[in-house]
Amino acid sequence: MKYHRNPSHYVKMKVLGAIEYAEGNTIRDRIRQVSERTFLDEEGRAFRFTWRTIETWYTRFKKHGVTGMEPQPRRDKGTFRKVPLEKITEAVESVLPEFNGKSFNKAQVYRTCLERGLFRREDIAPNTFRRMVNELELLKPASESKSKKRRAFSKQFANEMWQADTMYGPHIKKDGRARRTYLIAFIDDASRVLVHGEFFFDERAVTLMRVLKTAFYKRGIPQQIYVDNGSAYTSKEIITVCARLGIILSHTPVRDGAAKGKIERFFRTVREQFLTRKLDLSSLAALNRQFIAWVEEDYNCRTHSTLGMKPIDRFALDIKRVRFLSPCDDNDELFYFEDTRKVRKDNTFSLDNRRYEAPRDLRSRKIQIRYDRDNPDRIVVFYQSERMGVARLLDLVANDRMPDALKTPPDQTELIEKLQGGSTK
Repeated sequence: MKYHRNPSHYVKMKVLGAIEYAEGNTIRDRIRQVSERTFLDEEGRAFRFTWRTIETWYTRFKKHGVTGMEPQPRRDKGTFRKVPLEKITEAVESVLPEFNGKSFNKAQVYRTCLERGLFRREDIAPNTFRRMVNELELLKPASESKSKKRRAFSKQFANEMWQADTMYGPHIKKDGRARRTYLIAFIDDASRVLVHGEFFFDERAVTLMRVLKTAFYKRGIPQQIYVDNGSAYTSKEIITVCARLGIILSHTPVRDGAAKGKIERFFRTVREQFLTRKLDLSSLAALNRQFIAWVEEDYNCRTHSTLGMKPIDRFALDIKRVRFLSPCDDNDELFYFEDTRKVRKDNTFSLDNRRYEAPRDLRSRKIQIRYDRDNPDRIVVFYQSERMGVARLLDLVANDRMPDALKTPPDQTELIEKLQGGSTK
């Protein structure tokens, strides 16, 4: 006979079921009667439980059901209660220069910290210090450490840097089947304002450029954009747009998603506060309407715990420093995809199996064309970095009719004959 510390749910339910048929006038009397009985688990092993254990199971079952009978882990499990990790890290980093070029171990570092009064032995025992140093790899060089040392940082002004990333969104039915959505979002580092975000059915350079274009028109042009190494974020489109606007495009180290902590934290807020709502998932447009409303009315206008103020108010403090981009056709061309074409001898070129006429005589020359992949009807032609104009879709029938300005004027004699209906000869 033995007492089991963590029996299965099967045994626990047998014990609770026995309470209902045990003798006694009160629930406590019946529990004490059950504690004197022996119970068998699924494998036939015999167990007995104290009345206090059975009473705890019974109370948790009444409040929370079967899942509530599981013992809850300590909230501070895995943490160090007496001294914060930051204090230990600073103490170790301050004494390491004393061992420069010398061999040392953890015990020597621990004693040096005590001698310099960086912490007391009552705050952290030698074994605890050794465990913390091993977990945080405090004595390893940065090149050998598996966990990178990070520092909390924030840009001084709004639009100094944006962070961007993509997260999985809810499934939406399209063409009779459920399709996964992707949220592409940009967040300002200093103010935590979500400059813009939008759900799509895919993560491509085209969808990324749509979000980036809207973000520039809404919040201005940043000095730097910090993204990961995904195919959309390393595409020719985003590199070209950043070069045209003088924006520094920086990429995180490979497989280091934690480097973009602010956008990752925003995605956590989206999962916990937006996706848990009762949303209209009938279409992608409906989901985006609800998301934009939540961002502008809730997230950007709610006091941020780190800032101590609303993100939109923090962004407004630097409004005079923001370089805005006015919506117009000329500025839209900044976001166009760029490609090279060879003009034929008839002054035409092809794009997506359609022929266009160059705006000027550029026969047998290589040109650069810029166009919107979502709407390639407007194609801007450049030659040697000079804007030539907008190409026109080829109309063979219209070209067959020679303009009146190029026709030879009729002879006056023939004109008189036509008017008189006869000949003057």
